[in-house]
Amino acid sequence: MTPIEYVQLKAFARQDGALLALLWVATFLLYIIGVSNQLLGLAAFFLMCYTPFFVGERLAKFRDYGREGIISFRRGYAYTVFVFFYGGVLFAIVQYLYFAFMDHGFLLSQFSRMISSEEMQQTLKHYGMTQMVDETMQEMANTRPIDYALNMLTINISLGFIMGLPLGLIMQRSVKRVKSE
Repeated sequence: MTPIEYVQLKAFARQDGALLALLWVATFLLYIIGVSNQLLGLAAFFLMCYTPFFVGERLAKFRDYGREGIISFRRGYAYTVFVFFYGGVLFAIVQYLYFAFMDHGFLLSQFSRMISSEEMQQTLKHYGMTQMVDETMQEMANTRPIDYALNMLTINISLGFIMGLPLGLIMQRSVKRVKSE
């Protein structure tokens, strides 16, 4: 890969990483709202599951328009890793800002309200999980906003390394396809 090709790859990856971050922010907002509205929580789940398909679509666009229809596995893999990296960094910033300045314990109080319900208390007792859930809630209360953001950043970057393998393999192309009309 020449230096110009590397700059091109990173430029496309930065743009698509910003789009991926927007997708993740929408998913996160739906998740936060979905804690009290199950339909929006379900929408957040589907958006989260759409992530690899979204990145695959963006990789196909990079291949077809930026690389003129030809891309190697290595370049596709690198592109995917960069997209997840850039998207992860932007999403981590948004998530930090949310937990540091906007949440004010909302998410934790919603979880606490769910766990305090009579049905959940009976279920937790039945499975002997009351102490574990109490410890988990205490741990969540003690977690700093930067810790949440860095945890998600690590997960998202790792996801890029993992998802890069199948996406790079599926999207690689050594011969330009001619569109028939």
